[in-house]
Amino acid sequence: MNITLIGSTGRTGRYVLAEALRRGHRVTAFTRNAAALETRPHAVVEGDGRDLEKMRTAVADADAVISIINGGDSRDPHRAAEATRTVMRAMTETGVERLIVTTPYPIVARRPFLLIWLLHRLLATQYADARDLEQAVTTGDLDWTIVRLTRLTDRPATGTAVIRRELLGTPRSLTRADVATTLLDIAQEGHLSRVAVNVQGR
Repeated sequence: MNITLIGSTGRTGRYVLAEALRRGHRVTAFTRNAAALETRPHAVVEGDGRDLEKMRTAVADADAVISIINGGDSRDPHRAAEATRTVMRAMTETGVERLIVTTPYPIVARRPFLLIWLLHRLLATQYADARDLEQAVTTGDLDWTIVRLTRLTDRPATGTAVIRRELLGTPRSLTRADVATTLLDIAQEGHLSRVAVNVQGR
């Protein structure tokens, strides 16, 4: 497959890039800082995710786009949603349909109550941006999947991840290596079209 990976130098994106290359996919990495790439993809596009011209270059000819963009902060509160809208426009203009995005599971979680309340207080800007991102994706015409992630760690892969459409009971931690496997499996298998899923470790 030809995969465009947006957020390829982030803590999770690094795992996705390495796993995609291990599987033999052709990867175009979009990043704000190409010098930070630890693994060399087949092509690199460097720039801000809201640069439409560069995003068109990055997604052209892709079979799937995997986008891992963290929610905004006080200096740039709408970063993720704005960049995602740019990605979607670039995909539409270049005829690419398959989009997989990640968001944090706590934006929809209800339990554990105290922890979720605290997270929403501490990460209000980031979570608001992530919700805006999801709204942009779900109201668009692309073949999308939203993958909400829980409590990410850098521990070794377990080889298993739990994928649910319903809310999780007590969310369990999830390794970034298992996230990489999950995202690429979704891209390759073409399932879970136009749905949001919640993912945790076993």
